[in-house]
Amino acid sequence: MTTTQMTYTILAEPTGAATPPPGPPPPYDPEHRVSAEAAGEDALRVRVLWEGQVLADSTRPLLVHEDGLPVRYYLPPEDVRLDLLSPSDTRTTCPYKGVAAYWSLPEAPDIAWAYHEPLAAVALIKDHLCFIGPAADPA
Repeated sequence: MTTTQMTYTILAEPTGAATPPPGPPPPYDPEHRVSAEAAGEDALRVRVLWEGQVLADSTRPLLVHEDGLPVRYYLPPEDVRLDLLSPSDTRTTCPYKGVAAYWSLPEAPDIAWAYHEPLAAVALIKDHLCFIGPAADPA
C-alpha cells in the first residue's frame, strides 16, 4: 500500500517580534487551549523558503494547535539550516507556551523562534523552530 505524503511550503517572513504591539499583553485565559502533537512518520513534509532559499525541510514536524491561531509547524533543529540563521537578542513571552528565543537572517530579523523551556502543555516543542508566512501555491 502506498501512502501519499502531503507537502506544505511556507514562504517565510520576519515575525516583527522585536516591535511588539503597544500596550500590555492580553490577560491569561484559563479556557484558552493549546496542544502539540507529532504529524506522524513521513505523513507531512514542511518546507520553509526565503527568497527561493530553503531554510528548512522536514518530514518530522510537530503541529501546535492554539485557540485563535492557524496550526503552527515546529521543526526539529536538525532539519533547519541553522548555518544560515543567527541567534537574535529578541525574547517574547507567551502565557501558554513560555519564553521564545528568535533567530534572524541578515536581511530578515526574527524570522524563526523556538522555546527552550516550553510550558507543560507543549513540552514536545522544546528546541524546535517555527516560521510564519503564507503558504506557497501547490506546484
